Amino acid sequence: MAQTKQEAQRKAKAGEGAAAKAKQLETFSQGPENLLTTNQGVVIPDNHNSLKAGVRGPTLLEDFILREKITHFDHERIPERVVHARGAGAHGYFELTKSMVEYTSADFLQEAGSRTPVFVRFSTVAGSRGSSDTVRDARGFAVKFYTREGNYDLVGNNIPVFFIQDAMKFPDLVHAVKPEPHNEMPQAASAHDTFWDFASLMPETTHMLMWVMSDRAIPRSFRMMEGFGVHSFRFINAKGVAHFVKFHWKPKLGKHALVWDEAQKIAGKDADFHRRDLWEAIAQGNFPEWELGLQLVSEQKAQSLGFDLLDPTKLIPEELVPVTVVGRLVLNRNPDNFFAETEQVAFHPGHVVPGIDFSNDPLLQGRLFSYTDTQLSRLGGPNFHELPINKGVCPFHNFQRDGMHRVLVNKGQVNYEPNSLASGAEFRVDGGQQGFQSFPEEMESPKVRRRSPSFDDHFSQATLFWNSQSPAEKEHIIAAFQFELSKVEVPAIRQRVVDNLAHVDAKLARKVAEPLGIALPDAKAAAGRAGFRDVRMKLPLESSPALSMESSPLTNGIATRKVAVLVSNGVETGALRALQSALADAGATTKVVAAHLGFVATSSGQQLAVDHTFTNMPSVMFDAVLVPGGAASAQALVLNGEAVHFVLEAYKHCKSICVIGEGAQLLRSLGVGAGEGGPAVPGVIIGKNDPPGRPQLAQDFMAAIAKHRHWARPNVDAVPA
Repeated sequence: MAQTKQEAQRKAKAGEGAAAKAKQLETFSQGPENLLTTNQGVVIPDNHNSLKAGVRGPTLLEDFILREKITHFDHERIPERVVHARGAGAHGYFELTKSMVEYTSADFLQEAGSRTPVFVRFSTVAGSRGSSDTVRDARGFAVKFYTREGNYDLVGNNIPVFFIQDAMKFPDLVHAVKPEPHNEMPQAASAHDTFWDFASLMPETTHMLMWVMSDRAIPRSFRMMEGFGVHSFRFINAKGVAHFVKFHWKPKLGKHALVWDEAQKIAGKDADFHRRDLWEAIAQGNFPEWELGLQLVSEQKAQSLGFDLLDPTKLIPEELVPVTVVGRLVLNRNPDNFFAETEQVAFHPGHVVPGIDFSNDPLLQGRLFSYTDTQLSRLGGPNFHELPINKGVCPFHNFQRDGMHRVLVNKGQVNYEPNSLASGAEFRVDGGQQGFQSFPEEMESPKVRRRSPSFDDHFSQATLFWNSQSPAEKEHIIAAFQFELSKVEVPAIRQRVVDNLAHVDAKLARKVAEPLGIALPDAKAAAGRAGFRDVRMKLPLESSPALSMESSPLTNGIATRKVAVLVSNGVETGALRALQSALADAGATTKVVAAHLGFVATSSGQQLAVDHTFTNMPSVMFDAVLVPGGAASAQALVLNGEAVHFVLEAYKHCKSICVIGEGAQLLRSLGVGAGEGGPAVPGVIIGKNDPPGRPQLAQDFMAAIAKHRHWARPNVDAVPA
C-alpha cells in the first residue's frame, strides 16, 4: 500500500531524529573521560558538595544529582548466593583435543582443535562473601561454555561426590552447615553442633565426609585442584545412542594442598589467598590449565559396576573406567569488573546443549529447579540471561517478553506463537527433529516417595577412599575429624559420628575417638539407629591410587611456585644468583624477604632490593624457603625472632628449605645441619658457597620443591611455630 505524504514526512523526521541522536552519542563518547555525568548524561558540576540552602544550611531535596548517586549506592548490592557466595572468576577457552562425535552430537565436542570461549568461577560453599578463602570446605568449579548452539554450564565441585542423595535434603544440609541461626556462628566452618548433628543422623554423608576431612578440602590454590561434574550425565550421539558420562578437570600443575595449621594462619594473614593467587597468575601470564577427562559408561555396563550411577554419593574408580582426556581448559583473562562478571554470572546445571542430557540422579533433578528459582531472586527477575556475562554468543529467538531489567528491545506487534502477522516460521505441531532432544528413556511406575535399594550402600566407597590414602593423608583425615568434633559441644553427637566411622574402618574410628572424651566406637549402636541402612556391595578393588593426592604423578615441575629468600646485611649473593636463575628458568618465582623494605647491603658492598618483610609476607604465603650464606646476614637472622619463626614454621609445614653456608645456623635449634655427616632430613637441602656445587644444589632444591611436601620429616610436632 502506498504511504501518504504525511507518513513519509513523519518517517523522514524520525530518521533525522535518530541520526541526530546517534551523532550526539558519538560526539559525547569522544569527549574527555574525566567528564562526570549522571546516568542520564547530565554533566555533574561538583562531585564533592551537595546542593544546600547556604553553605551551612540543610541539603535540598531537589538535588537530583545527589539523589541519583545515593540511590544507586543504596542498591548496588544484590542478594549473595545462599551457597558458593565467595568466589573468583576468569575468562578463557576450551580446546577440544579428541573428537567425541562417536558419543555426542554436541557441536563444541565434534572437531578436534576447535576452541570455545568460557567463563569459570571457583568458590567456597558454606561461607559468606566476606569469609576466608582457605577454610575447610568443598570448592565450586563451574564452567560456562559459550557454544554456537547455546550456553552450556558444567556446574561442579572439587570433590566428585556429595553429602546427600536426594535434593529433598538439600535445604536441611545447607541449614545445618551454615552458621547456627540463634547466634550466626561459626562463619564458613563445619566444626559446630548443627552440622555434625545432621551428618551423624544421615549415614549417606559418610563418603563425602571422608573427602572433606582430607586435604582435598584445603587446596593450595584453585590452579592446583581437580574439578568434577559430580552427577552422572548422558551423552547422546547423532544416532540417538546414549552413554553415561562423568566429567573430570585435571590440573596441569598437579593436585596440591595446604597444611591445616597453614590454612588457618593464611585465613588471618590474607583472607583473599586463593583469589589473589588466581588473579596474579593470569596477570603474570602463568595461565592456569586443566585437562578435561571423561568416564564414559554404556547403559549395559552401568548395571555391572557394583553401585548405582544415579547415586551422587558414589564415584566411578578410575581403575574400573579409565578417564579419557578429550580437551584442555585455559584461563587467560581476568574479569574487567568483579561485580558485572564474577558476581552476576548465573550458572545452571539445566543449561545444556543438544547431545548432552540429564540422568535420573535425584539430586541433579532437584538442582534443575533450584538454580532458576535462585537466579530470579538474586538477579532481580527473569531476564538475567541478558546480562553480558550470561548472554550466549549464538542468536536466540522466542516470545518471552518484558519483566524486570529487560535489556533487549523487541520490535513488532507479535509476542505469541503461532501467529500469521510475523513470519509464522516458528509454527510446529509435531515437535520437530532439530535442536535439543531428550533421551527417550522408559519410565517406571507407580509414583513413589522412596529411594532405590541400590542407594543403600553408604560405606563401601568411604572405605575405598580411606584404603587409598597414604599414611600421612590418613593422619590428616584423623586430625581433621578430631578438630571438627572437638568443637562439638554435645557428646552424644560426637559418639554418633565415631559409631558411623566404625563402619568405614575400625582403626580410623578408634583414633578419632581417643581425644574426644567419649566411649569407644560402637558399630552396632550406629546400625541400630532409625533410618540406618548399610547394604554393602562388593567392589572389585580394595584401593584406588587415583583417589590419593600423594600417589598421583606430579606434573610440570615447579612452575609458578613461590620461594622466599631470607636475607640481612652481609648476605652472600654468588650462590643466591645461581639458584635464582635456575628457579626462574623452571618457572618459579623468588621474593627477597627481610626485616625491612628497601635494600640490604650484600657481602660485596652492593645493594639487594627487598620485596617483603617477615611480618607482611610470612612463610605460609610461600611454597619453599631459601637462606643464602654470609656470616653477618646469618647472624642477624638468627637474632631476629621473626626470621627464626619463618624458617621453623616452614619446617613444621613440611616445605622444602635450602640453606647455604652460614645460613644453616637458622636450623640449629632443630638439630638439623649441626655438623657434617648428620642424618639427611627430607626436603632440607644444605649446601656450600663453592661455585662448582651450585648447579647440583639448584637441582636438589628444585627436586625437593616438586614433591610439594615432605611428610616423613622428623620432630615436626615439637617445632614451636
